[in-house]
Amino acid sequence: MAALTVATPLMAQDHGAMDHSMHQMPAADVAEPEVDHSQMDHGKMGEAEETAEPMDHSSMDHGKMDHGTAAPATVSIAESGPPNAADAIWGAEAMRASREAVYDEHGNMQLFWFQGDRAELRMRQGKDGYLWDVQGYYGGDLDKFWFKSEGEGSFGEPIEQAELQALYSRAIGPFFDLQAGVRQDLTGPARTHAVVGVQGLMPYMFEVDAAAFLSNKGDLTARIEAEYDQRLTQRLILQPRAEANLSAQDIPELGIGSGIDNIEMGLRLRYEIAREFAPYVGIEQEWKLGGSRDYARAAGEDASVTNYVVGVRFWF
Repeated sequence: MAALTVATPLMAQDHGAMDHSMHQMPAADVAEPEVDHSQMDHGKMGEAEETAEPMDHSSMDHGKMDHGTAAPATVSIAESGPPNAADAIWGAEAMRASREAVYDEHGNMQLFWFQGDRAELRMRQGKDGYLWDVQGYYGGDLDKFWFKSEGEGSFGEPIEQAELQALYSRAIGPFFDLQAGVRQDLTGPARTHAVVGVQGLMPYMFEVDAAAFLSNKGDLTARIEAEYDQRLTQRLILQPRAEANLSAQDIPELGIGSGIDNIEMGLRLRYEIAREFAPYVGIEQEWKLGGSRDYARAAGEDASVTNYVVGVRFWF
């Protein structure tokens, strides 16, 4: 077997102090002493190797060691280079088609998503009722078309409130979209609203949906919704939810006063039979405030209502 020799000089050698005259002597004049291997105790050699003390590297002066012969570390440009590093070699125009192909295949998939966030029956004092709150979108990572609808009413009576929104959405950050579009009221006095809002995920996983509405009658209103999913188990989820509606002016025909129109706070406990289908039970309290409270009392309605709800949340 060929021997592998690795030379690692620890200290610089002073070749000037070496006696080079020995190298000039004829080979015949330099006789090697004969060694009688028959007199050597090879067993003790093994013992000597086993009992040899390990080298104390802590006492070595590493400052005098010559590390200049060490091979430099190789760093991949994929790990340390700038984004789009290939542009420096081939040019940005030459690489543009490749970047667009990667984006189309891996980052610009067009998806359709639909969710019934709340589809529930509401038991309360007086007449029981119902509520729906659905939304969805079609689009890619950056641009989407959103649609939303919500409404409520009491059994045996006309629908109290219903609306439909169509929005263009543009991502303004990793967790938030800016939305703009139109809202059409489907009940009551006919009104169409321009909509501007944001929707996304706040720190600590709070889902937020906030929007301002400017109607064709010049009425300016706003709505803020927030909810949070607290997982108790892998399938059992407790969801606190809050909503506030505001108005910049009185709107008597809609029974809305200026300032805070109403506040809703609820708690729902749902069980995910499947991730896409989860029935729930809960309780929600609604308060009308300010001028809206006065309008409600004048119409013979309660300004504070407690709803016990049973419903289902689904998505596909």
